[in-house]
Amino acid sequence: MIKNRTIALIAVSGFALASCQSSPKITPVPSGKSAALLSMEQVAISAHKCWIASKDPAFKQYQMANELNSFSGTPRFLLVPAKHYGGKPLLVVQAQGNSSRVDVFGPLMNDPLGARISSDIARWQAGNPACAATA
Repeated sequence: MIKNRTIALIAVSGFALASCQSSPKITPVPSGKSAALLSMEQVAISAHKCWIASKDPAFKQYQMANELNSFSGTPRFLLVPAKHYGGKPLLVVQAQGNSSRVDVFGPLMNDPLGARISSDIARWQAGNPACAATA
C-alpha cells in the first residue's frame, strides 16, 4: 500500500512540475530590414510595375532611379528625365530610419500628376499593390 502511494505521489509531482514549465516561445527571426526599407520596397515595386513597366503614358518621359539599398538609412527612389538619367530628380520618394512613413516631394508634386502620385503612394504604402484606385 505504501509502495502504491509513493508511486502515485511521484506521478502527481511529475505532472505538477510539467504543468509549471512554460512552453517554448517561438520568436520571429528579424529580417534585418528597417521599417523604412520594408515600406519603401513595397512602394518601389508597385511604382515600377504601375508607372514604368506598364509603360503608363503619364510617366513615359521619366525613368526610375532606385536607391533602396542606401547606407544612410534613407531608402528612396527618384523619378528623373528619361533622356537625362543623371539629371535633377523630379520626384523623390523616401522613408527614414525605423519609420514606415513615406515622404514624397519634388517638382512633379506641383504638377497635375501630383495628385495621382499622392494617391498611388498612399495606396501602396497601405499594402494595396493595385495600379489604380478602385471605386
